[in-house]
Amino acid sequence: MKTQMFCFQCQETAKNTGCTIAGVCGKKAQTAAAMDMLLFVTRGISVISTTLRDKHIPFSDKVDEFVLDALFTTITNANFDTSEIMTKIQHGFDLRDNLVKIAKKNSIEIPDVEAVYWHGPISSYTQKASEVGVLRTENEDIRSLKELITYGLKGMAAYLSHARNLGFRDANLDAYIQRTLSDICTKQLSFDDLFSIVLQTGEMGVKAMALLDTANTSSFGNPETSKVNLGVGKRPGILVSGHDYHDLEMLLEQSINTGVDIYTHGEMLPAHYYPLFKKYPHLVGNYGGSWWHQKDEFARFNGPILFTTNCIVPPVDGSVYKERMFTTNSSGYPGCRHIECGENGKKDFSEIIAIARHCGSPQEIESGHIIGGFAHNQVEQIADKIVDAVKSGKIRKFVVMAGCDGRMPSRNYYSEFARRLPNDCVILTAGCAKYRYIKMPLGNINGIPRVLDAGQCNDSYSLVLTAILLRDAFKLQDINQLPVIYNIAWYEQKAVIVLLALLSLGLKNIHIGPTLPAFLSPKVVQILSEKCSLNSITTVDEDIDNFNI
Repeated sequence: MKTQMFCFQCQETAKNTGCTIAGVCGKKAQTAAAMDMLLFVTRGISVISTTLRDKHIPFSDKVDEFVLDALFTTITNANFDTSEIMTKIQHGFDLRDNLVKIAKKNSIEIPDVEAVYWHGPISSYTQKASEVGVLRTENEDIRSLKELITYGLKGMAAYLSHARNLGFRDANLDAYIQRTLSDICTKQLSFDDLFSIVLQTGEMGVKAMALLDTANTSSFGNPETSKVNLGVGKRPGILVSGHDYHDLEMLLEQSINTGVDIYTHGEMLPAHYYPLFKKYPHLVGNYGGSWWHQKDEFARFNGPILFTTNCIVPPVDGSVYKERMFTTNSSGYPGCRHIECGENGKKDFSEIIAIARHCGSPQEIESGHIIGGFAHNQVEQIADKIVDAVKSGKIRKFVVMAGCDGRMPSRNYYSEFARRLPNDCVILTAGCAKYRYIKMPLGNINGIPRVLDAGQCNDSYSLVLTAILLRDAFKLQDINQLPVIYNIAWYEQKAVIVLLALLSLGLKNIHIGPTLPAFLSPKVVQILSEKCSLNSITTVDEDIDNFNI
């Protein structure tokens, strides 16, 4: 199949088969090619680093850092800056070639694969990308599993990057990512081999989410039940989007007494649940909803916007806010200023603060509050109340509606599903999918809100711990015996690792939507259905009946 590009890693991929001219996300063909080359050199690096690890030969920690950044860079909506990605590719080839020198110096034989030895001029990258991209694997089912694993690794890399920014690392997880990329590149793996790796990747995903949970709670305290303001103040503001709390902490610290307020956006909302952030009075509230509304919301915010990670929607030409956009970490957009991390691990946000001081205050787009902060520690505090409500019949079922939001009209399903749930059902959520229903007046049961928000997408780990807590409270042998339904929305690769993590824990009857991933071949879908009871959503009416709600 001759295409300008091929990408099918996100839920909005064209016709649910693959983007071939330009990405629905806004990614151009040349950017897609650069990403394919970045993954190519990352596989090459992983082959050599894994070989060196097996021989106990040390190498620079910069290798682990590069692999995480490269995978994070290629996540949907993270980086649209082709020139920046090309710079990363060049850096990758330098790292790769240095690893080759280390291997040769120690007389270590490296697998003879193209990703290790290929060299070519920059002008040849686009052609090379067409050879080493997704379609390099001809067999549809093998390709499907390889990409499922790779997308899981991308999601894991995102979580490990956040943990790393807070000083928390796990060498075994770094080694697993690189070994898996190496195996995909060097071994003739069967369907069964690859399916086994899918579940292993899920197991590692649980560990990655646990590490990030430890990093966040150690750094900022345990999330607690919190009321988050949706209105605005009268001072100029800076809007922080993405997922990285460490960036928010540095920005808050540097903006004290500057006359500038700070607001969260999208997946940054749960920052308000952590005790540490409550000490900053100029963290005013949350502005807007999920990522896909940003073109309208950013135009009305009036101040600078800082993207700490993915969830960028390319601004239209002539946008009033593009000149106020900043990126950092693995995110990037052409024409926007990028804030680098200094040698001391700190970032200088003085420029964005200075610009904010000359901007108008945000235009109010809504008022009121959101209640959240129900991560596993907080749920444990009210566990007795929850158990009593279940035993008395006041809570009949829990519905896990975690995951991502997106632009497709079909996602109205989740709003309607939440609206249609009987009053004795409680929603457990994490991720930006919550914006479909968290502002609805769904009420509470004996003081327990009917929407319990655990936080960001990676905080789906809290939902697993909550389920285990309830299993133990009811003295059940199997977590699948709980009155819990899993109806999860997906969009990009962090949702993929969450799904694999849930499957690796043995959770059954998980439903995902609004569509099944295009990268799952019919055979892979069949196997996931047979072995893991994974299914797609249908209609609200049918699913209300199917779930016996």
